[in-house]
Amino acid sequence: MSSIDVVKLGANIGARIDGVDVSGNLDAATVSAINDALLEHKVIFFRGQHELDDEGQLAFARLLGTPTIAHPTVTSRGDRILPIDSRYDKANSWHTDVTFVDRIPKASLLRAVTLPSYGGTTTWASTEVAYERLPAPLRALVENLWAVHTNEFDYAADYDGRHEQLGDNERQYRDEFTSQYFETEHPVVRVHPETGKRVLVLGHFIKQFVGLSAAESATLFQLLQNRVTKLENTIRWQWELGDLAIWDNRATQHYAVADYDDQFRRLSRITLAGDVPVDIRGERSRVIAGDASHYADVTVPVSLAS
Repeated sequence: MSSIDVVKLGANIGARIDGVDVSGNLDAATVSAINDALLEHKVIFFRGQHELDDEGQLAFARLLGTPTIAHPTVTSRGDRILPIDSRYDKANSWHTDVTFVDRIPKASLLRAVTLPSYGGTTTWASTEVAYERLPAPLRALVENLWAVHTNEFDYAADYDGRHEQLGDNERQYRDEFTSQYFETEHPVVRVHPETGKRVLVLGHFIKQFVGLSAAESATLFQLLQNRVTKLENTIRWQWELGDLAIWDNRATQHYAVADYDDQFRRLSRITLAGDVPVDIRGERSRVIAGDASHYADVTVPVSLAS
């Protein structure tokens, strides 16, 4: 098999891939075509993968890259596969995964395991399109801007003072999430290592912009985030059992919509190792605190390494 059926779902982001059983034996041409679709559409979806289990998901992930450990700090719930479990966290704020370390992951593979009877969708946004549609004055600003990213808040932290309202499970998860402190300075505009396109590096792990006050940072952050999350830049996915989603973590943000009340929701996530971002002048991200070498090796795309 050397071609795949790619069904475009939106003008700027999202595609469904039909006719592929990811738990089967995939040849190199098919895997390359899947990776190409990921780079083009930023998030891709597979329906009907009912034979896929944790081991199959991990085997498929290894065809696309090098899996990291489940998480840099959350290590109590799995080695390679991180359960996205609504009892602990709901990921309901816009973020790019694990930007608080220097080696931002390439991609994540998320498989539906248990779904609520309603709600529980996930939305992705293209940070490539968001950059491309910036007016010239904002482009000039962000191309010279760096930001401090930390793991001070977990995925459920939407800056509304909810810590006092957390249940025991959520509090335990948050404490584990921040058990080792990481802080990294990333360029706000990075060059994508496979496409060469410029993309924005934002999301809720940003603490402050370098050289700006907290108040200035908050105002600018909201302005830029609003550009990323314009509805035209997004795709919203209604999960079904047997679904697998893969997103390019270097060119997207995502948001899990917490609109399913107290129902249980669980998905299994595997993350692929990535590289250290570089800005448009070739300057690499800078580690301020924390060593992420246990989390993943720095991987350079084969096309650039050869």
